[in-house]
Amino acid sequence: MRVFLAVVLFVWSGMHIYVLWRASSVPVVARHLPRGVLWAVSCILWMSYIVARIVGHFAPGVIARFLEALGANWIGVLFLLLVSLLVVDIVTVFGLLLPRFAPSLRGWALVAGGVLSAFALVQGLRAPVVQSYEVQLAGLPAGSDGTVLVLASDFHLGTLLGRNWLAARIDQIEAQKPDIIVLGGDIIEGDDPSENELLPSFRWLSAPLGVWGVTGNHEFHGGAEGSANLLEESGIHVLHDRWAEVRPGLILAGVDDLTSRRRHGETGNFVERALAGRPVGAATVLVSHTPWQAELAAKSTVGLMLSSHTHEGQIWPFGYLVRFTHPLLSGKYELNGKPIIVCRGTGTWGPRMRLWQRGEIVRITLRSFPARQE
Repeated sequence: MRVFLAVVLFVWSGMHIYVLWRASSVPVVARHLPRGVLWAVSCILWMSYIVARIVGHFAPGVIARFLEALGANWIGVLFLLLVSLLVVDIVTVFGLLLPRFAPSLRGWALVAGGVLSAFALVQGLRAPVVQSYEVQLAGLPAGSDGTVLVLASDFHLGTLLGRNWLAARIDQIEAQKPDIIVLGGDIIEGDDPSENELLPSFRWLSAPLGVWGVTGNHEFHGGAEGSANLLEESGIHVLHDRWAEVRPGLILAGVDDLTSRRRHGETGNFVERALAGRPVGAATVLVSHTPWQAELAAKSTVGLMLSSHTHEGQIWPFGYLVRFTHPLLSGKYELNGKPIIVCRGTGTWGPRMRLWQRGEIVRITLRSFPARQE
């Protein structure tokens, strides 16, 4: 953990130094803002999120929420400023090409980064869209044709996404008239016990075949077992490497978060463990917070896999980096002829920003295959 924190602080500091260095070379900035002021502002912004977390832990309230909103959104703004400036530096080979115009181009890069940040903030504050799919599910009984499953994930409930936001999302989910509701993990941030006070609101969710969920990596922050117990107390049936028959012939299975298990040194075929002992021939939907071991699921008799975790990168072009570790980034894929749907997240992590796509709630209509004609 200490090594991880050291790396994060190193990268965080490097981003600030780079943006400050390039911004100070822009003529209009150099003329109107003394270097000392730039350094002071940069240091304040560097400390903003760290201070917000400390204040929020010891003295939660309006001031703490404001500081966290400022610090969290600065993460997104800084990233977009850095990307915009880096594009100019790459094109001009850090000013070796077009040396007369490079400083002015960096100024326009700052403007571009600001415009993109404003757009991302607006997108992040908008309600998630409902993305609909129809999936033919092998083994689904004809009587279950048309079953509606709604997947919502990555709420990241906490200081920035609280009770009012959650109430609106519950109404949005209920409006889909689901037969099954699945919560794909990262329901809470997992780093503050006060977040647990939001969980009872999930009791307002209801569906004929139940409300089900799996753990995400953020549930592991506060202790996976304790978080899962709190989810259970809130009316969510947590699938700990197990399956449940939600309707005759229809199985819902789930695994605990795979990224957290890797971090803790756990290895194995967790998909196989979750599916052990299922009724032969039953239609099976597998839920895994992280879209890993998808190949194993596709080679098994799983008919549909549901995942999330990636946020589709949340702020473009960060998704290109995320794709290195999560090739199944967002949307509907097919492996070995089996559909895999990755939700890009209902809420946001860190900055309340999204570029370009809004958050989403996934609505899936399950269809049975037509009966064979003899």
